[in-house]
Amino acid sequence: MPRLRAITFDLDNTLWDVRTVIGGAERRLVAWLDAEIPAAAAVYRNGADLMAMRSRLISEQPQMAHDISRLREAILRRVMRQAGHGEAEAQRLAARAFQVFIEARHDIEFFDGALSALAKLSRRYALGSLTNGNADPKRLKLDRYFSFSFCAADVGASKPAPELFEAALRHTGAAPHEVAHIGDHPIDDIAGAAHLGLHTIWMNGPVQQSMREEPATAPATVEVTHLDELVDAVERIEAL
Repeated sequence: MPRLRAITFDLDNTLWDVRTVIGGAERRLVAWLDAEIPAAAAVYRNGADLMAMRSRLISEQPQMAHDISRLREAILRRVMRQAGHGEAEAQRLAARAFQVFIEARHDIEFFDGALSALAKLSRRYALGSLTNGNADPKRLKLDRYFSFSFCAADVGASKPAPELFEAALRHTGAAPHEVAHIGDHPIDDIAGAAHLGLHTIWMNGPVQQSMREEPATAPATVEVTHLDELVDAVERIEAL
């Protein structure tokens, strides 16, 4: 009988390169703003103003830090107000702009080996996703592999806080030692999951390493550098 009952996955930078995804979504949004609402495009291009809006919103409503879709739409609403639109029109335009962004945010190219690993592991284990972000597994057709998915907005807290991992444990009915979590972030994913007693697989390949200014270490059960190694990594945990 398998030692593990469930495996949870981080999404951004574990199954795809989020820098490429968000960069493309931002470009598509700016192009749309240029064409549809030029005054708002000028406001949106001011990065310092956007960061100030973000900071003020989180200060006013701290839970927005864990709901980045709500936060982004609120920023867009303030952009529209600053561009001269009244509240009702700003809300309408912000909703349209957010839909442009979120559609592009789901234009994803999976890392090599991602889908094949998910297919193989889903035949044996209950798979789920745990993300601080706003990628929707159903929109990406990942629900054919994932039987459950939770994001930070669902639980009101972001990894490495325990709430997302606890949601997975409640959903599966598994004990911590019966679950493995796979992720790229040494703190949010690996340390956060390990703190609750989950097994951990650290995705630490060249793409992930290139995102860090300094080398990182993580208290992972197993470390991999390519998603093709995931099935073997799970088997190593089973053999412990």
